[in-house]
Amino acid sequence: MLTMSDIDPETIGQLIHETARIWRNKLDQRLRPLGLSQAKWRTLAFLAHGHLTQRDLAQRLSIEEPTLARLLGRLEEDRWIERRSVPHDRRCKTVHLQPKSSDLLEQIQRTARELRHELLEAIPARDLQTCLRVLIEIRHRAGTAPGRPMNGNGSKQRRRTG
Repeated sequence: MLTMSDIDPETIGQLIHETARIWRNKLDQRLRPLGLSQAKWRTLAFLAHGHLTQRDLAQRLSIEEPTLARLLGRLEEDRWIERRSVPHDRRCKTVHLQPKSSDLLEQIQRTARELRHELLEAIPARDLQTCLRVLIEIRHRAGTAPGRPMNGNGSKQRRRTG
C-alpha cells in the first residue's frame, strides 16, 4: 500500500493518462472478439448519448475529421451508423446510430460495467468518492484555466502588469 511519502504530486498528470490508457486497452481486449477496435467502440459509445455532428464527434474522440470520416465510412458499411446532411448546412453531417447497434451497445456497456467492477471492487467507497471529487475538480480547472504561453525552460511565463 502506498503511503503519502511514496506519492509524488508532480506525476499526477502522467498517472491519470496512463490509468485511462491501460483501462481503455483492457476494455479494447475484451471487445475485440465482437469485431470492435477501440476507435469503433469509443465512437459508438459517444453516439449512445445521442447524435452528434462529425466535427463534435471528432473533438470528443480527439481525432482529426479526415480520420473520423474514414472510421465512419467503415461503421456505415457495417450498418452501425448513418450520416445525414443537416438541412440548413449541406456541408455539415450528423452521425446517428442505426437500430441494429442497440444490441451491440448493450454488450459494450455490459463489458465495460464488468471491467469497472473488477477494477474498483476492492477500493472502499469513501476512497472512490474522494477520487471522483478530486478528478472532477481537476477536470473543471483544466477546462476553465486560461492558457499561458510557455517560456524556453518549460515553465509558464508570468504576465507583466503595469
